[in-house]
Amino acid sequence: MDYDEVKLEIFAPHNVVESLRTVLHEAGCGKIGDYDHCIAISEVRGYWRPLSGADPYDGEVGKISEGRECKLEVNCKAENVQQTLHAIRRVHPYEEPLINIVPLLNHLYS
Repeated sequence: MDYDEVKLEIFAPHNVVESLRTVLHEAGCGKIGDYDHCIAISEVRGYWRPLSGADPYDGEVGKISEGRECKLEVNCKAENVQQTLHAIRRVHPYEEPLINIVPLLNHLYS
């Protein structure tokens, strides 16, 4: 592994942003140098279609849905990713939360 930190991108409805911020901090995410609680939140427009067998948080099976949600971006130590994913899933309401894990190479350029 050539990285010790990742960026998590988490897509979620507005009503769970505060809960996610809390569990991310409790998992040790969002620490940059002498700062903590470092997180970026932006509003995004999403599309999805629940397939047969899905139990959607929002939308109807077989129909394309559109909605506004938030994208949370936060740094996380690579060694903490697994426990952080479990913490996110405890508070995230989506059946299949979209969580991207992006390796960071910042240490190579410090």
